[in-house]
Amino acid sequence: MKADLFSWYRGADRKTRRVFWTCSAGWAMDSADGLVYQYLIPLLIVGLGISLTEAGTIASANYFAAAIGGWIGGWLCDRYGRARILQLTILWFSFFSFASGFAQNFEQLLILRVLQGIGFGAEWAVGAVLLGEIVSPKHRGKALGTLHSGAAVGSGLAALIAGPFASAFDPEIGWRLAFFVGIIPAALIFFIRRGSDDSDLFKQAQQRAQETGQRTSLTSIFRPKVARITILASLLAVGAQGAGYAVSSYLTVFLANERGIGIAMAGLCVMFNSVGGFFGFLFNAAISDFVGRRNAFRLFGLGFVISAAIYLFGPWGGNVWFLVPFGIVYGFFQFGIYASFGPYFTELFPTELRGTGQAFAYNFGRAASALFIMTVPLVAAIIPLGAAMAIVGMGGILCALIATLMLPETAGRALQSLDDFGRDEAPQPIEAKATAP
Repeated sequence: MKADLFSWYRGADRKTRRVFWTCSAGWAMDSADGLVYQYLIPLLIVGLGISLTEAGTIASANYFAAAIGGWIGGWLCDRYGRARILQLTILWFSFFSFASGFAQNFEQLLILRVLQGIGFGAEWAVGAVLLGEIVSPKHRGKALGTLHSGAAVGSGLAALIAGPFASAFDPEIGWRLAFFVGIIPAALIFFIRRGSDDSDLFKQAQQRAQETGQRTSLTSIFRPKVARITILASLLAVGAQGAGYAVSSYLTVFLANERGIGIAMAGLCVMFNSVGGFFGFLFNAAISDFVGRRNAFRLFGLGFVISAAIYLFGPWGGNVWFLVPFGIVYGFFQFGIYASFGPYFTELFPTELRGTGQAFAYNFGRAASALFIMTVPLVAAIIPLGAAMAIVGMGGILCALIATLMLPETAGRALQSLDDFGRDEAPQPIEAKATAP
């Protein structure tokens, strides 16, 4: 099978292409909106007069709200339609990002960022389900992996908005204008057609539910038939995301303090990691349909361990001529591993519970990553920071690898309904499952 990254797009119809670009733009802006707050913290401390502890509390609350919002949003898209709820989530997180610019104190910003997090957590999963159900099985990894590359684009946009753009204004209004930019993604709702963009697969599932009176709830993903997949998919999400956050959350501090290159240069080095991440997303997308979902996670997990070890323990001190290229390689694996989440989770869960399961697993992993972030400084109290980052990060990868050993391979498998779920976990050959995009 030829791993041609854009073969699916060339053969896709106008609807599929429009959905792809809308979901990709939505995810890029969603990622930017989530990261821009973190990059704005120095300005918020000065402009709004909050403490570093209060800023951290807002960030943590936002991610936990995203986990809850993602779970609810996923269930709503299973109940009322992918396209309809995608419109709602984009409008929701855009509005509350914009409204964050009007906050007058810590309490107001906390409430607004919690509300923003509800839509922020749901957008990716709903968009991934929508695209995953209309693209051909043999191209699902390419399409959804490429969609996920929008996260790297969003990271760059967030750095530009919170950096040069916000810094060009008075500290008291620069951060407000950065939040006001968050209203722009709301325009994407006009590119989604809620009456026709849902897949035939989902419409058939809705019809069966009406005929049989079957209803799903937020807890349906824990039914005996589905619970094992839910738990293992959540473990995979916890491990992969926890590993990345354990290292990336402290890279600027590590480079500045242990490598001695200064905060400004450290920030520049970290930005280059996102460049590597963009190509990591695309490479994963190109190979995932060919090597399989589990092997893609294993390949990038191993690459993460090796590249992180070299990056953190390499004997070049503060020489940026080594740190930048090795940081790009590290970013390639750290970000690139995420590209497999969309296709794999879409295939793991049955149609009737796909949004609920996918959103819960991914966002549970994002929220639980806080444990890895908090563990690093505890370990760093007894060993150097770089070693603590590496040990905790490797622990996350171990969790992810264990999950891949217990989950089924799904590349090329036709999406299953709840009635057929679990009868045949082994995928048929990819070419045999292929249909026109």
